[in-house]
Amino acid sequence: MTVRERIEAALRHERPDRIPFTVYASKPPTPAALPVLKARGMGLVERIGVYDLHFPNCAISSTRYEEEGRRLVRTDIRTPCGDLHTIREPAGFTTWTHKHLFTDENDYKAIAFYLADAVVTTNYACAQQLLQEADENTVVRASFGLEPLQHLVSGGVFGTMHFCMQWMDHRDEILKLYEIMVEKRRLAYPIVARSPVGHANYGGNVVPEIVGLDAFRQYYVPNYQEAAEEMHRNGKLIGVHFDANCRLFADDIARLDLDYVEAFTPAPDTDMTLREAREAWPDKVLWINYPSSVHLRSEAEIERITVELCQQAEPGDGFLIGITEDLPAQREDGNYRAILDGIDRYEAGRVK
Repeated sequence: MTVRERIEAALRHERPDRIPFTVYASKPPTPAALPVLKARGMGLVERIGVYDLHFPNCAISSTRYEEEGRRLVRTDIRTPCGDLHTIREPAGFTTWTHKHLFTDENDYKAIAFYLADAVVTTNYACAQQLLQEADENTVVRASFGLEPLQHLVSGGVFGTMHFCMQWMDHRDEILKLYEIMVEKRRLAYPIVARSPVGHANYGGNVVPEIVGLDAFRQYYVPNYQEAAEEMHRNGKLIGVHFDANCRLFADDIARLDLDYVEAFTPAPDTDMTLREAREAWPDKVLWINYPSSVHLRSEAEIERITVELCQQAEPGDGFLIGITEDLPAQREDGNYRAILDGIDRYEAGRVK
């Protein structure tokens, strides 16, 4: 099987000829190691949006500047209901947000106008180009964006601290914004489902210690279900990037009509082992994130732990090992090689 065939088979909850290993295309090994690792079976995941957002009634502009040696970007948004701005710091593989849209309660009307002003339009051009250019080691994944409430938490609107405080003091105002986001995401569901891409992620990074079980059930689960119905009507697969502690949500995840759980990070980094996740979600594909803390260990340890993870996932159908987080500097080549060594060792000793 080709690498892509292995990945697609695993996503169909089948058992390919060997357990797939994938890396986000944004987290590759060095250029020298890339062809070697691809030849050994490493796959790349290209993540792409398939719709655009336009804000016809807001004036949006960005200014780049330096402050105390930091290169910052200020984005100003002018609405008929007031002005907003964010300040972000691009930092290589990530971006630090120093100022979210929300400053105080006076911003609610402006934020509501800005979110409601969004016009959702189809854009398949980038996805079509990637699909045409992708080699046999590459799969393309579409995205719905963040869940409506999660967009408010971590999508640049409130940030964690302001969200938690406002959730306690001004929940009605937050829920008005949530309802706006629900309607905007509904416009995206058919666009993603009818795109040329075979699978898509819906949001993720949901932290139970912030969201809690009641809010998860009331404000996350219905949106997952609605998107899943649209995807399945169009023969597509849907998953969620559940990379935090999942034990609190485990029963609800089990009942969701998701095809796969992406970026599930096993213990020791979270509160569930891989074996526990397999038992909790037997009908779901597990596309795990290799535990980030293990990347600090020796390559021999990484190989050994990879074998253990494969054993916990037995019989191995519907299981993929992925890299969805950044590795310590200069560890990519060796760690990726060690994971492939562990898969090789496991497959060599497996009774087929």
